[in-house]
Amino acid sequence: MPIKYIPYYPNTVEGDAILNNITRTQRILRYRENDKVYDRIKRGMPYYEVENVETVGKPSENLVIRGECVSACAYLKEQGIIVDLVYIDPPFASGMDYSKKIYIRRNPKLAQKIAAAEEQFDIEELRAFEEKMYGDIWKKEDYLNWMYENLLAIKSILSLNGSIYVHLDWHIGHYVKILMDEVFGEDNFRNEIIWCYTGPGSPGMKQYNRKHDNIYYYTLGDSWTFNADEIRVASEVHSGGFNGEMDNNSSSEYSAKGKIPEDWWEFAVSSRFKVDGNKRVDYATEKPYKLVERIIQASSSENKIVADFFGGSGITSKMAHDLGRKFIHVDIGINSIQTTRDRLIQAKADFNILEIKDGVSLFRNPQQTMDKLASLIPGLQKKVKGLSKFWFGAITKSNEGVIPVYMPNLLNTQEKVLDIPKINEIINQELQNIEVSAKKVIVYYIDIEDQSVLENFIKNNNATEIVLELKDLKNILSEIVFEDIISFNITNEEGFYNIEITKFISDRLIKKINEFNQKGNLQSINNGKTFSPISLSEEGLELVELISIDCKNDDGKWESSTEIKINKLGFVIENGIKKEELWDGFIKSANKPKRLKVRSIAGDETIIKI
Repeated sequence: MPIKYIPYYPNTVEGDAILNNITRTQRILRYRENDKVYDRIKRGMPYYEVENVETVGKPSENLVIRGECVSACAYLKEQGIIVDLVYIDPPFASGMDYSKKIYIRRNPKLAQKIAAAEEQFDIEELRAFEEKMYGDIWKKEDYLNWMYENLLAIKSILSLNGSIYVHLDWHIGHYVKILMDEVFGEDNFRNEIIWCYTGPGSPGMKQYNRKHDNIYYYTLGDSWTFNADEIRVASEVHSGGFNGEMDNNSSSEYSAKGKIPEDWWEFAVSSRFKVDGNKRVDYATEKPYKLVERIIQASSSENKIVADFFGGSGITSKMAHDLGRKFIHVDIGINSIQTTRDRLIQAKADFNILEIKDGVSLFRNPQQTMDKLASLIPGLQKKVKGLSKFWFGAITKSNEGVIPVYMPNLLNTQEKVLDIPKINEIINQELQNIEVSAKKVIVYYIDIEDQSVLENFIKNNNATEIVLELKDLKNILSEIVFEDIISFNITNEEGFYNIEITKFISDRLIKKINEFNQKGNLQSINNGKTFSPISLSEEGLELVELISIDCKNDDGKWESSTEIKINKLGFVIENGIKKEELWDGFIKSANKPKRLKVRSIAGDETIIKI
């Protein structure tokens, strides 16, 4: 349960209708369940305990937070932290699944057999498989309710002179534009920026190729930052000699500075190659450096705070650091936090990594946790005939028959708290529509508003003979995070401690690789093509991505005294600096290690006390 709820807005005089802006949104959009949104807004943002899990570099105001947008904003507001610029690239409601490509590393035991460490390997030769990061699949009503709360939460911590850019596309952007008019005010709308890019279309298209995104730019107060001179570009003089920026009062000095860009931008989609010294990471939704750079340069100043509440690969925080700003990166996925952490370490940034302790022990991200839950409930069957999509599945018992199971959607923050509106929906709608003979249903919850009140409501309002059993989902979620098995040796030679990783066993990854091989073998039989399965050495060190040593703390907050990351080609990145050597299975420390952390190629981390 939250420690408390933080108001979205300052407390107002009784009768002051500060929340009445939602009325107009209801009238315009007419989407369902606005009353629930209104109730949650009146209740406030959930404020949970926040743990500082790691400090990187010197003490700093820079933050990398694992958690959801609304609860992260509750923490920032409670701490009195005000943000000057927000750029967010939230899910687009595109209906697509986004995956991360996971590369098998080279066996470090073979490193000495390779003649030259600087030998370049063809990246296409690397063996890899994909793992789903999140499913961008929403009902329109759910998405808009969710986004409305996010926007209100962001507004509550945005400076009175602040700016916000929301990056979307054709799927849902036009609806969100209306929400932003309500939250930030129609008069504070500055631009709809069109980011244009090129790319191939699909064969047989019967429409124009969709190759642009929409970025909605709003400010909050009467005075806002816009650094025109920071973003001027070379003026293009047209054939008639007319320059769109020139007029009779233009001076040669003004012309030399260039012109303010139009509200349509042409930037190439980031590739895996370096652009201006920056390199793309393997993250599905990463945006171009140049695009984010322009936004930060235009709408913030040095030492001001730039925040991204759907931080993804960490482009925003990286560019903010490079441009002398402070940064706040927020994301719910562990892969995002790790990718951003590693990227910021290479950029020599100082920051703290925080985790919002909302009681949900996520696997790697909400989508993967939802996928895994089905296997953790004994006897659960999915897609049971006679049950609507509302139900997660059903359990069949000889003495009780079919037992439908409700599971809150971990991707949707609105479903975290089990309250009377949700119970009312279950007993007065979903129980009535069950087409199987059921004596009981199980309703899982993450947080519960007041269990005794809910049970009394069920008793007085359930017109069916079906019994509702309420269960705490956290009891199942606690079983999701398993540790990998690590064997190592430590020797002390010439004043240095040498830690050798001798074996690494990840049952989850081994299972995933076996599934990949089985699927590949089946496809090869069907299509007649040769398939080369992924094989692992006895030591399993190909599954290791990062090793870190803490020489300061026995437990609690992690402080990396030294660390190495193994890139997908097998080369070592030591404390953020790439070396021209392959990993040999060792890590060296000048001080006596107290704890060892090993991260797998999929992002699971295991900590061992030494």
